[in-house]
Amino acid sequence: MHCLLLVVLTVATSGATTAPPTAATEANLRHARELLRSTPFVDGHNDTVWLIREYAQSLGRVEAYDLRKPGPHETDLARLRAGGVSAQFWSVWIPSLATGSARMQLEQIDLARRMIAAYPEVLVFATRPADIRAAQRAGKIASFLGMENGRALENSLGTLRAYYQLGIRYMTLTHGRNTDWADSATDEPVHGGLTPFGREVVREMNRLGMLVDISHVSPAVMNQVLDVSEAPVIFSHSSSKALTNHPRNVPDEVLARMPKNGGVVMVTFVPSFVSEELAEWYRPIEKTMQGAVTIEEMNKLEAQRAVVAGPPPKATLAQVADHIEHVAKVAGIDHVGIGCDFAGTGGPVGLEDVSRYPYLFAELIRRGWTDTDLRKLAGENFIRAFASAETVAARLQKERPASAATIEGLDK
Repeated sequence: MHCLLLVVLTVATSGATTAPPTAATEANLRHARELLRSTPFVDGHNDTVWLIREYAQSLGRVEAYDLRKPGPHETDLARLRAGGVSAQFWSVWIPSLATGSARMQLEQIDLARRMIAAYPEVLVFATRPADIRAAQRAGKIASFLGMENGRALENSLGTLRAYYQLGIRYMTLTHGRNTDWADSATDEPVHGGLTPFGREVVREMNRLGMLVDISHVSPAVMNQVLDVSEAPVIFSHSSSKALTNHPRNVPDEVLARMPKNGGVVMVTFVPSFVSEELAEWYRPIEKTMQGAVTIEEMNKLEAQRAVVAGPPPKATLAQVADHIEHVAKVAGIDHVGIGCDFAGTGGPVGLEDVSRYPYLFAELIRRGWTDTDLRKLAGENFIRAFASAETVAARLQKERPASAATIEGLDK
């Protein structure tokens, strides 16, 4: 979730124009669409569930945010179909400054499951990697839940296990602020990465078969998770720090460790994560924005920045493709995927909503990507990592019982 970027990113992607397509472009687009019909395409992160909760016309009422109709934001059923999506991780995010975090997390899980159940002709609730191909064969979209913010554990491994039973299949360890056991990428570090309890969270996630998501965490946490985890990890929505110097992106030294772990970096479309120019525009107010808790406060900060620096620059589809190619170069073609992070803010020019995925694949085809590599990017890499995490969990469940560790006992 990147709700802190609402106005900046909307402005940054407005007013875009698209050049008339050439015959070669049309051929690449046909190729891309054919490929996405024949291979599973997994998107790692979409925040529609939060929009249903917060959008003034719905306020948590699934029936009032009708995904069968053209939607007010980037996601609806028709556009998911047009985009070739065959598996979607729906983020069940909670803010770092929220009170009653476990209650809010349960409400978000309930809302997501009600949303999925409301559209049985298209969406099917999913919990296992095998569900992805099964859903595709049935002409449906496998719908997984990804929990975004370890704050919702309230420092309890029992709570973690309960979330797994409710269908959570990855957890982002932090969000915009530190938890009591892990440092965030966008907060002042206080733990030096993971605390001993934080390491136990990772181990218990491995035992459950819940993917460890290290988007949003500090570089120290990224490296320590890679030290601890026995299963592949993911970045559900992050891009390359070498190309865009944003704290939410992944340094090359971490990308280079992904082959040994077997995990996947799911490149995001968040404009300020893929455009260095936009990241630079945003940088002077970024830390302040981490404490902004209302739309009005965010609007004020962004308007003040626009007066000083002018309107923000635009991010583009080509820049997203650059990030994908960089991750593939440094981490390897077997360790890259896609996690859009659409959250009601729009995306880069050319990637404005979930219908536009084929255009990204068409650009990679233009750049010389083979079908074999495109299939890996689309979903094969993620499915392999997810299946490996299941295999690790089956072994660990035979080797050790559920952890009874507490934060009080470990973080003395």
